[in-house]
Amino acid sequence: MPFRRTARRPWLRFFGQAAQVLALSLSLSASAADLGGAIRLHLRGDYTNCLRACEQAFEQGSPSEQWHHWQVRSQLALGHYPEALTNVLTALAEHRASLRLRLLAQEVFTANGEVDRARGVLLDMNELGGTRWRNYQDAANRIALGQAALLLGAEPKRVLELCFEPAKQADPELREAPLAIGQLALDKHDFALAAKTFAEALKKFPEDADFHFGLAQAYAQSARGQALESLEAALKFNPNHVPALWLGADLAIDAEDYPAAEKALERALTINPWHPEVWAYRAVLRHLENQPDAEAQARERALRFWPTNPKVDHLIGRKLSQKYRFAEGAALQRQALGFSPSFLPAQIQLAQDLLRLGEEAEGWRLAQEVQRLDGYDVTAFNLVTLHETLDQFQTLTNEHFVLRLSPREAALYGDRALALLERARAQLSARYGVASDRPTIVEIFPEQKDFAVRTFGMPDNPGYLGVCFGRVVTANSPASQTAHPANWEAVLWHEYAHVVTLQLTRNRMPRWLSEGISVYEELQAHPAWGQQLTPQSREMILGGDLVPVGQLSGAFLAPKTPRHLQFAYFQSSLVVEFLVNRYGFDALKRILLDLGEGRAINESLAARTAPLPELERGFAAFARERAEALAPGLDWTPLETPSPGLSRAMTRRSSPGRDRAPEPHNSTSTNVADGLSRTNTPATPDPARPNFWRLSRRAQELVAEKRWREAKEPLETLVRLYPEDTGADSSYRLLAQVHRGLNEVAEEQAMLARWAGLDATATEAFLRLMELGEAAGDWGTVAENAERFLSVNPLVPAPHRYLARASEELGRRDTARRSYEKLLQLDPPDPANVHFRVARLLAAGGDTVPARRHVLQALEEAPRYRDALRLLLQLQETPATPAGSSAVP
Repeated sequence: MPFRRTARRPWLRFFGQAAQVLALSLSLSASAADLGGAIRLHLRGDYTNCLRACEQAFEQGSPSEQWHHWQVRSQLALGHYPEALTNVLTALAEHRASLRLRLLAQEVFTANGEVDRARGVLLDMNELGGTRWRNYQDAANRIALGQAALLLGAEPKRVLELCFEPAKQADPELREAPLAIGQLALDKHDFALAAKTFAEALKKFPEDADFHFGLAQAYAQSARGQALESLEAALKFNPNHVPALWLGADLAIDAEDYPAAEKALERALTINPWHPEVWAYRAVLRHLENQPDAEAQARERALRFWPTNPKVDHLIGRKLSQKYRFAEGAALQRQALGFSPSFLPAQIQLAQDLLRLGEEAEGWRLAQEVQRLDGYDVTAFNLVTLHETLDQFQTLTNEHFVLRLSPREAALYGDRALALLERARAQLSARYGVASDRPTIVEIFPEQKDFAVRTFGMPDNPGYLGVCFGRVVTANSPASQTAHPANWEAVLWHEYAHVVTLQLTRNRMPRWLSEGISVYEELQAHPAWGQQLTPQSREMILGGDLVPVGQLSGAFLAPKTPRHLQFAYFQSSLVVEFLVNRYGFDALKRILLDLGEGRAINESLAARTAPLPELERGFAAFARERAEALAPGLDWTPLETPSPGLSRAMTRRSSPGRDRAPEPHNSTSTNVADGLSRTNTPATPDPARPNFWRLSRRAQELVAEKRWREAKEPLETLVRLYPEDTGADSSYRLLAQVHRGLNEVAEEQAMLARWAGLDATATEAFLRLMELGEAAGDWGTVAENAERFLSVNPLVPAPHRYLARASEELGRRDTARRSYEKLLQLDPPDPANVHFRVARLLAAGGDTVPARRHVLQALEEAPRYRDALRLLLQLQETPATPAGSSAVP
């Protein structure tokens, strides 16, 4: 995505607003020194003046526990942990019965590393809640009791029903109730409930930064753009909101925008110089920059006041795992569990890390243990449920792969998938000089939700076709694809390219380079795979949508539209092509080796190719040259108004990035109508060249009206001047339709053949070519297009039937038999005939025992089937031979 600096980091606008905090705060006049004024000071981030207001209140003799509460809260916000401890003890001495102060004391003790005292406070609260429960029935105390109960391991549902929800109903103005409910949802990974809770609360508390921050946390897992908007709002109302700053750094790290992350953390440290999460994120940055000493120093500071804080290593490890450093992440989760063996967030993260590393026995055991201990953890529940599904899968193995599919799909294309993976391994491993000593695990899921749980821990993450973690690959099967399916063979090839490059770099590579190489390798393997330059991408290149190479990874995280996401894949592959063409394939391999040694990508690029500014200029020129070379005989000037007759069906769809599924036409396609109204490309029509958009519009109108002869001229012009055209409404497709309408069979077949050679998902062309080939007895064409169709959808009968029939005619007995056997899995309308054909092929190969079984099944379906009866008699007269022998009846 072409991120603009302001669009990419909107929350950074508020880093420079520290001087404006006082303008947002109330002054310390007598009128502002009331409790409400002090609370507003704290909520707006003016913690220093809130402390002064509290001190002034104490000087005036105010004994309220609320003053103590906000005094200690402000000290915690500023990182004054020892001072907070002193003051909370003073407060407890004055207000011994206060549950809210006791809960706050638990937080203060924990921040100072006094975990035993913290637990003691919780036990005291539990005792008070049990013996003096009548004294604590107001909403604020119910919230405090509920939070203490959760920390002691109480059942979340009971806490919600007995404490949080009644408190919310009793006092709708109490902000702590929705905060507690939303935080509980976040803790249990129920992000949908968290988002709903915080969004509802913002209707009542629209300027409360804590609710905006909670909403950002809920969105951070799946909607980065909305998360950034919520962070922007949080920092607007509290520029010193440290959690919002570290979450901003978190998102910037995801986008590989490390300078922005560093700036956010620096800002946070000016507010709270000892915040554990802030220092943990700084340790993450130092790790990613391969600075182990600085990383250790940052981690040490994160543990300054609580040396056994499991959250620090858990956070560092979680972020490293999100950067595909699963082995390093797993090691850090084990460190966190060394500090606190019962720390469930580290346990479930470790479970996922191990599953992604292929260490499945321990991974599944840990997931089951977390689910046993916390039945409300959504991730653990999802994983345990998925494990039960995977137990029903069939496993196909060889020396190099462990392939898991549903039994039905294993029977239909498991052998084909395993063979494809072997070819990918042989070619890509040799090409990059990588030899794996452990099998690669590939799991293909017919249910998208199961794929999402295995991949992300949550079922609601649609759009991905496949994901590679290193030696573990997950993929959606053809059964889960939409009306615009991808080529599953290209998907597996793409993912195995990730296996190779991640292994070569030890999982240390930027997103853009990883994706770019995989898309590039698709094109090297098959000219119809990968992504081609389209009118859409041409327009985006020339219209200013190219992203600087140094910012390209971020284009995958918060694209403005699905179209921009697809363009990020295409641009990344174009960068790789540029690097290989300009500097050689060996330079690309050396860059990958550098990354594996911990060298930064920009440093490696400068050493192996050119300094980043020069490289970016060279690539931009290369991309523009490539875009301008697309169909130079056509005028690409957008027209002013679209034709009202053009419908959504009349669109041009680019090939998708292989990690993500193609979107519906109305969201990612290049609609012809789009090209009629865009203005970002200078409108300078060339009267000497035919206009692409005008020709397309005219051709589609004529085809829609079935005016076949008139449609020929514009379509033949398009095919001649733009021979690379592919997609759902390729000119080849439309011209083939015209030839069919005119009963010009040879011309139709020629157009379909050209289209099929360019588009690896053109199932319509594949099917029609099989029909025409069968009618003409051209069995080579039938077999070729049946194979093409199976690489898109092997779950329907037609391609298996055509491949079986063509293979019989071509003398490919084994292929024919296997194809008929697969056809039987799909409930063909004439199973007797299929069983008979299998029996005949087996008999011809001397496999008399299985041949008899199939001929009997044919007769079971059709008892008077004469050819089957004759074959049975022949088999009865032939001595039984072992399967695979050469005897012929």
